[in-house]
Amino acid sequence: MITLTNRAAEELSRLLQLQMSPTAGLRLSVERGGCAGLQYGMRIADATPDDVVIPHATGARLLVAADSVDFLRGSEIDYSDSLSDAGFKIANPNAARSCGCGTSFEPALANSADLPEGQPCDS
Repeated sequence: MITLTNRAAEELSRLLQLQMSPTAGLRLSVERGGCAGLQYGMRIADATPDDVVIPHATGARLLVAADSVDFLRGSEIDYSDSLSDAGFKIANPNAARSCGCGTSFEPALANSADLPEGQPCDS
């Protein structure tokens, strides 16, 4: 299960109210790339047939790409809004290590055959 903190759910609900789509949510995915091997993808989007949809009581919805569920299982999504950094943050128990920017991680079970395809990171 992937969970949203109350702060993340409130912010996501606010963002989704601006969308005119009842199937929109925060879409999470994991792709090859980044400085630690895998990188998170995160955007507001409509659900696709392959997404795992995780609703929240506030009306917020997480949409998780089917091939990313195992990499994100047990994660908590929070929202931070400080002077130097704002946005959704992922606390992932499946990450053996993360890069300094928090958008890239090395999975604890680093079997390259299990990694989803994606584009390499430019960072």
